[in-house]
Amino acid sequence: MLKSQISHPQLLIPTHKSFINGDATNHSSSSAYSIFRRSASTKKSHATRARSTSNSGSIKAISIPFLTKATTVKCVITIQPTISSALAGVSVGGIVDGVSDLLGRSFLLELVSNNLDSKGNQKKVEAYARYDALDFDINVYTYKCDFDVPEDFGEIGAVLVENEYTKKMFFKTIVLNNGVTFTCESWSYLPSETPEALKSLREEDKESLRGNGEGERKSFERIYDYDTYNDLGDPDKSLDLARPVLGGEEHPYPRRCRTGRKMSSKDPLTESRTALPFYVPADEDFSEIKTVTFGARTLYSVVHGVVPSLDASVTDKDKGFPLFTSIDLLYNEGVNVPPPDNGILSALPRLVKGAADAANTVIKFETPETIDRDTFSWFRDEEFCRQMLAGLNPCGIQLVTEWPLMSKLDPEIYGPAESAITREIIEEEIKGFMTLEEALAQKKLFMLDYHDLLLPYVNKTRDLKGITLYGSRTLMFLTPAGTLRPLAIELTRPPSDTKPQWKHVYTPSWDATGAWLWKLAKAHVLAHDSTYHQLVSHWLRTHCVTEPYIIATNRRLSQMHPIRRLLLPHFRYTMQINSLARLLLVNAMGIIESTFTPGKYCMQLCSDAYDQLWRFDHEALPADLISRGMAVEDPTAPHGVKLTIEDYPFANDGLLIFDAIKQWATSYVNHYYPQANLVESDDELQSWWNEIRTVGHGDKKDEPWWPQLKTQDDLIGIVSTIIWVTSGHHSAVNFGQYDFGGYFPNRPTIARTKMPNEDPIDEEWQSFIRRPEDALLKCFPSQIQATKVMAILDVLSSHSPDEEYVGGNIEAAWEAEPAIKIAFEEFRGRLNELEAIIDSRNNDPNLKNRSGAGLVPYQLLKPYSETGVTGRGVPNSISI
Repeated sequence: MLKSQISHPQLLIPTHKSFINGDATNHSSSSAYSIFRRSASTKKSHATRARSTSNSGSIKAISIPFLTKATTVKCVITIQPTISSALAGVSVGGIVDGVSDLLGRSFLLELVSNNLDSKGNQKKVEAYARYDALDFDINVYTYKCDFDVPEDFGEIGAVLVENEYTKKMFFKTIVLNNGVTFTCESWSYLPSETPEALKSLREEDKESLRGNGEGERKSFERIYDYDTYNDLGDPDKSLDLARPVLGGEEHPYPRRCRTGRKMSSKDPLTESRTALPFYVPADEDFSEIKTVTFGARTLYSVVHGVVPSLDASVTDKDKGFPLFTSIDLLYNEGVNVPPPDNGILSALPRLVKGAADAANTVIKFETPETIDRDTFSWFRDEEFCRQMLAGLNPCGIQLVTEWPLMSKLDPEIYGPAESAITREIIEEEIKGFMTLEEALAQKKLFMLDYHDLLLPYVNKTRDLKGITLYGSRTLMFLTPAGTLRPLAIELTRPPSDTKPQWKHVYTPSWDATGAWLWKLAKAHVLAHDSTYHQLVSHWLRTHCVTEPYIIATNRRLSQMHPIRRLLLPHFRYTMQINSLARLLLVNAMGIIESTFTPGKYCMQLCSDAYDQLWRFDHEALPADLISRGMAVEDPTAPHGVKLTIEDYPFANDGLLIFDAIKQWATSYVNHYYPQANLVESDDELQSWWNEIRTVGHGDKKDEPWWPQLKTQDDLIGIVSTIIWVTSGHHSAVNFGQYDFGGYFPNRPTIARTKMPNEDPIDEEWQSFIRRPEDALLKCFPSQIQATKVMAILDVLSSHSPDEEYVGGNIEAAWEAEPAIKIAFEEFRGRLNELEAIIDSRNNDPNLKNRSGAGLVPYQLLKPYSETGVTGRGVPNSISI
């Protein structure tokens, strides 16, 4: 990688140590790394970055004659295009054309010796690279250069690269004499083991990456710094688009990467959104792009192509679907929309089916698999409950441990704290099974509880147009068959200046009116669960909390640090996709605010969830399950925990992946830290963990639950948690979004109307009685809201052709270290075994939460997938 704000030589270390006098050195931490240092030049330069790739293959060290006598060493460099190039073009050809002006220019490479000269200075030789060829099939550029190396040069420690071009470069490999290969972002030494000749480079590189909170970042720079989420609002465009800053005492939140744009003229606390696209460090803007269906580009295309076209095709933004058959037309016939001027829809073959006529394009949605298998699954109570264990948000359900149910909110503001769900209601529903006390004692009662989180937003959300809200509790009973049965839904409206508190309990009913009220109550709960899923389970707990880990890793861990190398594959593309989310999805009146409850307050709600609910020590899957009462510690159980609901597909499959991750992390960490004191004495590691806690998650820096970092077990727990969050957890809540939410009655994202029996006027009630189906359709999202969400969910559920799956391909540097290679092969072997285990579970008729008539098999945690929307696959990182 190269530093980017000025001309920055890049340092790369070979995958194997070079041979000296024909004998190989064999150091336990001698694998590849890359770092940068600042050059004396003041000329601005765009970043040059290299990454070790998962398909580099086995790289063997060979004897290099120039290490013992003067010689000419030939060098071959391969370079790939960037994400920014892909976003700027509409085809691979466009990407190639975009970098064609690089030909004829050059960049400077320097070999650095591991040994200092007699005066204590670094020994280096340099050469300029020249363009050689372009491989159109894999979109890779080749450059060559020759080094004249003196006989006393000694062992090669690194390569420095200085970009002379006006554009960013993505270095894939540098190969000397076709034998010794240098790959970027590869690990090598603990701080205490770094060769003397490289120590200064190591320190200079880390320092050059750290911003100081000043200056506006430029696209070519490679600077990592922290800032609050002060760029979601756009008061310069309209005061209605002003939003509070997230991050700080009033609205605690993780930090994002600082961009340093000028502040809004209307609000000095808000950053202006005029500088687009949003800055991300140059390191985050590179990709091994083979096709243009990469996730970031497709998301950009949908938001700038499909969504405006849908918007233009709907004149009445509040219009709902008049009939359920109208919803079916989205899949059977599609929507005619005016094509955008930029031709961007051509990149979306799954959504765009062709031209209806000269003036219209057809956007036709694929039928989600859940509806394709069972058209009426969304209507049934058993599926409503099953999806809490095997659906899109399987990490919201919790065990009921206390009775009566009580709110923690101030009763002076929100009304009486005790729930309206009484003993009598529950015992009427479970009559014949057991008493309430027995159900509690035997762990048979479960709950989806959005009461306290949502209730503070009810009154102000209801002031918005076309939206309503309640606080909600949903109770379920675990049947002898191992499935869940719904018992009651409580919806609550707090008191206001004009109305007292209102709350009502709905139960499955055997009369027509009660049955339809129950269906409407479920629609409200599903809107709450969809909002919680998107804002908390998905955005907050994966995308948002991970960004500080990435920033701290780049600022505090040298590129030759083994823990950086372990984590780097799990950070691929995340900051880039997060910047697109701030630009298009979670911003004021972006996709989330315009289509999800509670509208303009979505991100404040997300901040509340971070403040009240998020804990790092509960993010590892076993700890998460225990915190929700869904498991208890049990050393005799296969994963160290015993599940409260034995047939819990997310937990059962997730524990297999989490254990595999932890075993891999254990082998890796213990290899580099054979003694505990090495962890505590590693200054880079300690400063990394301290910065994550006190800066990146600084609003929670004083929490007592943060793990210590003193021993190998501490480090194993921390990195296992981060890897699980970025791989398994994200996959479980992301790649099923279209299958479960693509037919929006199954998971409406917003409820637009209140319950018919909440302070009804006679006309409203009679309208409900005459035609209750209309009441449900009016409650569902509007046509434009539904189709916007469907288009976005289609993209978010899709795997890129260049996806890197957990345990899939070994990093070149890991392959070069025998002990690490063995540990990774064992990791990959365990993950390969999961495919058959999960298939076997899905075919077991006794597991009724994942096997049955019309059910979609639970495959979200199957490790590998084909390209596209498949409902399975666990990528290494949050790349979409």
